[in-house]
Amino acid sequence: MSNDVPGARRATAPSSGAGSGLSSVDNALRLLELIGERQALRVSEAADDLGVAPSTAHRLLNALRRRGFVLQEKPNTAYRPGPVLNEIGLAAIGRVDIRQVARPVLEDVRDRTEETVSLSLIEGRNVRFIDCVESPRAVRVGNRTGVVLPAHCTAAGKAILAAMPESELARRFADAELVTRTEFSVAEWPRLAAELAEIRRLGYAVNIEEGELGISAVAAVLRDRAGTPLASVAVVVPAHRLAAREQAGRLAERLLVARDQLQETLRGQLT
Repeated sequence: MSNDVPGARRATAPSSGAGSGLSSVDNALRLLELIGERQALRVSEAADDLGVAPSTAHRLLNALRRRGFVLQEKPNTAYRPGPVLNEIGLAAIGRVDIRQVARPVLEDVRDRTEETVSLSLIEGRNVRFIDCVESPRAVRVGNRTGVVLPAHCTAAGKAILAAMPESELARRFADAELVTRTEFSVAEWPRLAAELAEIRRLGYAVNIEEGELGISAVAAVLRDRAGTPLASVAVVVPAHRLAAREQAGRLAERLLVARDQLQETLRGQLT
């Protein structure tokens, strides 16, 4: 007879816990919706919209920040869309769409430079080349679509990394370990940090045989209207045609003009 009481207790406890868990999930999803709509959200605003205590809103936002869904530049400032949320958004609209929008610009840069041009996305610590148009020259870099390389070993990846907040770089490279691909790869974090600062100053990134021997590149980041890095576009050349960083200026000038055009087009597609 006494079995009825424990059974009732076992039935009610999971129900209460499940309800609490579902409420937290629902609130977290609502926060993502709000940040996506407003592009910036303070703890007090989140608490008001959710109808919860500020401490609860702060806990949920911090959990989302740790996972990369949102970011916060400094303590006590608004939360903004993070890279993971951005990557999910890109996946939702379809990478094929991005390639279709970018393809005419890639072809134009290829025609103007007579070099191979690629489009890339960040994936964790790596960069994936999602589209490419080949140079018409006999000696050229071949199609790199589908190739995945460490981001810090490529111009395409470094351009995107340089556009990320310091807090996001710290999250992705918490152990500060950098794999190397060639003898020219950046292997120490302080050196990479210095180079990322230089990329921010110049507006473009350069790779001289860091990812693959015999291949160099110049790249620029594509950002959305909130300034979040979306992707990068790169001119990829045989190393004998770009053997030193000082030679990258001419390619960079042409690339940046095309990048600005493509960036505005993509922003229109993503709104």
